[in-house]
Amino acid sequence: MDFPPLDLALQSRTAEVLERCVACGACADVCPMPAPAGIDTSDTKTLTAGVLTLLRGGDHKDAARWAEVCSGSGHCIPACKHGVDPRFMLTMARLEMASRNPDNARRQTGFAAFGNMTRGVRVLSRLQLAPDLLERFRPESEPDRPAEIVFYTGCNLMKTPHIALLCLDMLDALKVSYRVMGGPSSCCGVLQFRAGDLTTSGRIAYRTIDRLKEAAPRALSWCPTCQIQLGEVVAPARDENPFDMAPIVKFLAERLDDLRPLMIHPVNKRVGLHEHPGVGGVSEAARAILQAIPGLDFVDLEQSRLGYACNSLAPLPAFKRDSHRQQLEAAEAAGVTTLAGIYHACHREFCSHERDWPFEVVNFLELLGESMGLTRPDLFKRLKLMQDVDAILAEAAPMIETHHLDLDEARAVVAKDILSEQPLPLGRATRL
Repeated sequence: MDFPPLDLALQSRTAEVLERCVACGACADVCPMPAPAGIDTSDTKTLTAGVLTLLRGGDHKDAARWAEVCSGSGHCIPACKHGVDPRFMLTMARLEMASRNPDNARRQTGFAAFGNMTRGVRVLSRLQLAPDLLERFRPESEPDRPAEIVFYTGCNLMKTPHIALLCLDMLDALKVSYRVMGGPSSCCGVLQFRAGDLTTSGRIAYRTIDRLKEAAPRALSWCPTCQIQLGEVVAPARDENPFDMAPIVKFLAERLDDLRPLMIHPVNKRVGLHEHPGVGGVSEAARAILQAIPGLDFVDLEQSRLGYACNSLAPLPAFKRDSHRQQLEAAEAAGVTTLAGIYHACHREFCSHERDWPFEVVNFLELLGESMGLTRPDLFKRLKLMQDVDAILAEAAPMIETHHLDLDEARAVVAKDILSEQPLPLGRATRL
């Protein structure tokens, strides 16, 4: 079946938003982002009406700022009683603003973002993975066999490959037949989408969806960006055979009764969870898994539940720093031994704070793995804790040689994608 180009499909869905939205302001009332962005929320009806003005091609300063800082928390979705997905509405408002740039500029912006991402994923995965482990993430290396699910890694998970390997280890332990897809060759197209290049974004996303559907009847995602982009933005444009993709964290929670007999090792740790509500049910699933681990003392940390991952807070850097500081302070106040995150992007930004605070920082799957006797070393954290480009390159020298990486390129990636990705500076002085 031929599907409409992504731009036409989105125009049709945007027209539905314009028809249904009554600008009641309920979505803005529950959104956590306008206040830290300095947006006047005294009249949320006017603010919401401003988004509709943007979608019709007009201008509205406060609404444009709201769309820019939307972190995808999703609190707005159940708040709407008129059949509108306000998160999608704000996504379309951002797209409208990006689409006002010249075509060539949009293509170049998307191309540059994709190139930077591809370079970071390629180099960082090879700094950490031997060829035999890297091979596990290449679909072409898998045998031609039926699979129950396809595990879709997305792209940036491979910067912290120990998390991806733990996912595969757990699928193996559950005796689930699977295939693996991901990486830049199977991108969700979000970088081109953000730049307003819908032609390229649609081509990439449609192709990825087709490949996922061919690989297995059900896809399990890791990345919240990919889940939202493919599951909420792109897939609804296609009517044939609805695309079945769900977060692997929720899948593991669904199989909790099968996991419990495998959790044979007590994990005697006091654990707090770093959460994001953007993809519904993921935080709840991670909590359920942690609370099922023998010996583990789960602590409900007081925190602002924002966005779909830490990187979704990037448009407000000072607010993001404050939220990170508050999370670390809440963990210390609760006396945890372990601060566990869910997503890979959060782990990259938080893990080096382990140096300065009285608890370890891990991905929550490491704790589940520990209870199951499954371990994968967190090489990303080991490298980041060195806080020195030369020391990191020396540590990774065998992998650099094995994969024939260019040393200058590796140096640039380490500086940018490891050391510079530190929204809250290291050191206890950051508490002041």
